[in-house]
Amino acid sequence: MIKLRGLKSVSRLLLFVLPAFVFYAVFTLAPAFGGIWYSLTDWNGLNPVYRVIGLANYVEAMQDRFFLNSLWFTMKFVLYMVVLQNVIALGLAALVESRRRSKVLFRTVFFMPNMLSLIIGGFMWMFIFTKVLPVIAERAGLMFLDQSWIGDPRYSFFSILILSLWGGVGYLMVIFIAALQGVPQSLKEAAEIDGASPGQVFFNVTLPMIFPALTIGVFLTLNGSFKVFDAVFALTGGGPGRETQVIALNIMEEAFRYSNRYGYASAKAMILFIIVVLITVVQLWIMKRREVRA
Repeated sequence: MIKLRGLKSVSRLLLFVLPAFVFYAVFTLAPAFGGIWYSLTDWNGLNPVYRVIGLANYVEAMQDRFFLNSLWFTMKFVLYMVVLQNVIALGLAALVESRRRSKVLFRTVFFMPNMLSLIIGGFMWMFIFTKVLPVIAERAGLMFLDQSWIGDPRYSFFSILILSLWGGVGYLMVIFIAALQGVPQSLKEAAEIDGASPGQVFFNVTLPMIFPALTIGVFLTLNGSFKVFDAVFALTGGGPGRETQVIALNIMEEAFRYSNRYGYASAKAMILFIIVVLITVVQLWIMKRREVRA
């Protein structure tokens, strides 16, 4: 009798999650497995007739100069984002939590850019880089601001970085604020009584306590940075030339803009997927071990 009730409960739970699972299977699982299959073919995305060519697309991708350049550019972007976004978000979270008044106001102001699409943010920052900064440079005498932020490869990378940080820091800040609020005040007070400075309290008491949130922050930044597309597409379009082309943009152009080689683009997407999974697993393994020690 108890077993029958347990089976009925499980059946009801499965029935409850069935609609969500159907949507997930149709819009996520099916395209994912389809991408694996098409990466082994020469399909152009339109023709119903195609050939299975095995791993030829993968071999070609690893010899594609533009793809390798986009991979290197993406790796560099990810490294900067993981460090800067988490450091800035943690700093803003600590700053907001240290205030006695206007906490809600500052949280709202810093989080607001995350509510906007980076496509819209890209056009806003393009106006700032091309119109606002030159005027400020001329009138305030800050000539270092008068640069070709979009057209010069030396500065276009930093313009993409600024846009991405502007749009993503607020989300991580909220996560870190929640973690900081969970740190017992008694531990901080005990450390202060023992003569610890504010910096020592933060690095020796607060930071170890919020390390799980830092693990989540690095995880989210890694995944989001590897898949970055909208910020680059809106701000530079991958230019000048292909100097700021990220992997996602390279895949999109391969599949839909230039050659319509959907199978080849799928192989590149699979390579990106493997890279993200490997790096994410290593990151979680390292940081989870650090959490245990903390």
